[in-house]
Amino acid sequence: MPKVLIVDDTAFMRKLLKNILFGAGFDIAGEAENGNQAVEMYKELNPDVVTMDIVMPDMNGIDALKQIKSFDKGAKVVMCTAIGQEKIVKTAIKLGAKGYIIKPFQAPKVLEEIKKVTGA
Repeated sequence: MPKVLIVDDTAFMRKLLKNILFGAGFDIAGEAENGNQAVEMYKELNPDVVTMDIVMPDMNGIDALKQIKSFDKGAKVVMCTAIGQEKIVKTAIKLGAKGYIIKPFQAPKVLEEIKKVTGA
């Protein structure tokens, strides 16, 4: 199964995503709590897909997406956002994000989006 890197500054959200994805058979490559960690872990772990929170300290998800795409044009990144951030999601899609998930997460929607992006 595809390896997933989970990026969110909230431990609860990382745990929730981990439980949903691991429960469906995905491998969890790692977890990062900000954009800087996400970029470094992406280089180290080379995951098949990244779930990327947008609002995070140090480096936000948009800047982390830009950096990952700068060295891996084929990176598959799914943005995680709250309701009302549609404008930011459109920006992320223009920058190369492959999809998005709206918080609060619903397991079927998360799995649908990740499977669509990974082809799993």
